Amino acid sequence: MKIAIYSNDGETSSRIASELSKEIEKAKDLEIDELNPEIVISVGGDGTLLSAFHHYDDLTDKIRFVGIHTGHLGFYTDWRDTEVTQLVESLKRDNGQSVSYPLLDIEVDYADGGLPDYMIALNEATFKKLFGTMVAKVYIKGELFENFRGDGLCISTPTGSTAYNKSVGGAIISPKFNSIQVAEMASINNRVFRTIGSPIIIPPTESITIVPEVSLHNVLTYDQLLIKDRPIKSIKFKISKRRIYFAKYRHTHFWQRVSNSFIGDTLNDD
Repeated sequence: MKIAIYSNDGETSSRIASELSKEIEKAKDLEIDELNPEIVISVGGDGTLLSAFHHYDDLTDKIRFVGIHTGHLGFYTDWRDTEVTQLVESLKRDNGQSVSYPLLDIEVDYADGGLPDYMIALNEATFKKLFGTMVAKVYIKGELFENFRGDGLCISTPTGSTAYNKSVGGAIISPKFNSIQVAEMASINNRVFRTIGSPIIIPPTESITIVPEVSLHNVLTYDQLLIKDRPIKSIKFKISKRRIYFAKYRHTHFWQRVSNSFIGDTLNDD
């Protein structure tokens, strides 16, 4: 089995990546292949795994991910930095088992006549204006839904619903729902301007399109990546037909991840 190791530059992560590489090279039927892997092991935290996903996003239908965390417990990382030997043993016994999560498709049209961009996100995309109020029309399945005014909008996947989306008041959604969520960021609601004022959840048969007032101050982010300084004409979001796959050696249940991340040991308090 071919394995790629994707690490951040931290001292601990670099050390663990080196240790992991040596263990894999010693193992029968395992080999390091950074170009055409079957398994990608990220070493770091959730940010490192997001970077690994985008590095290999053209191979998502062919690879599975495994995450080792070298700091605080990550949402996508099941293995601790002290468990390299146990992980390698699991790799040796691999039989193709996996669990998959939805991804977000993003299509961007530009007002400068340039070719459209097509991106994919694991967690979320945000669209906001750096200076002043963002003004945009929001369409659901091609029908005008609202005229938005505010700081911006966050469009998230179910697994991404625990990230930026949660911090702006969005709901946490199980990845068993193949849906996307739209949450407002500091919307303006008064006697003149009005938005829905709450998160909305969109099924896979529908899409969200944002048509902003064109401005070079508008910024689009998707996971850790950024598009700026281009006049965006419209952005279309929908659930992707592609999914991300994780090797299910001891993959933590989604709601256990949520509890571990946001509630922790308080469940055991008297």
